[in-house]
Amino acid sequence: MKEIKLAVFDMAGTTVNEDNVVYKTVRQALAKWGVDVSLETVLEFGAGKEKYKAIVDVLEATQNGREEVVDAKAVHEDFKGMLKEAYTNLEVTPYEGVEELFEILKSHGVKVVLNTGYDRKTAQSLLDKLGWEPGKQIDALITADDVVNGRPSSEMIDKAMEMFHIVGPEHVLKAGDSVIDIEEGKNAHCGITVAVLSGAQNREQLETAEPTYILTSLDALAGVLYP
Repeated sequence: MKEIKLAVFDMAGTTVNEDNVVYKTVRQALAKWGVDVSLETVLEFGAGKEKYKAIVDVLEATQNGREEVVDAKAVHEDFKGMLKEAYTNLEVTPYEGVEELFEILKSHGVKVVLNTGYDRKTAQSLLDKLGWEPGKQIDALITADDVVNGRPSSEMIDKAMEMFHIVGPEHVLKAGDSVIDIEEGKNAHCGITVAVLSGAQNREQLETAEPTYILTSLDALAGVLYP
């Protein structure tokens, strides 16, 4: 087992249970523009991505048979307003065992970073609901707003490594609930990539990315790293 010094975790579907509200809202925003797609389709083509990119990719993937051109930027603007409303009354909880996992990692000297395809405002609203703060439960939050290129680019992980002076990517673990999370980890040459089944995509989809481990949920990770 490689010595891990930095663990980078996705938020929704991995550490944070928000009942897929973001992807449900993407679906509703698309429907407002006459694009009727299933939640499964939104998750298949949009999971883990910066949300404008997710909308673009869902539109491209479902283009066949649609004559009119849908303006992704207009859909994204509607999405942002709809999401703000959805979040106002949303109950958000950490997945079981996640806070304990963070404590175990910290006790082994591992830096814990959350990263996300959300913009900073959305991500911060999640942290506020959870009562999590950088410097306490986690060491840092990196969002799509903090980099030029979102997933599957390695930029968010590269930034986390710079923040904590981690030189070798073999000492970095990346965990997430979507193929694009695993691709991000591999593009950063992370020593360990972990896919979890608690969120956006199923085992069959996640296996295509060939993560180091596929776990039912993140609370099993401590037993894998520190048996």
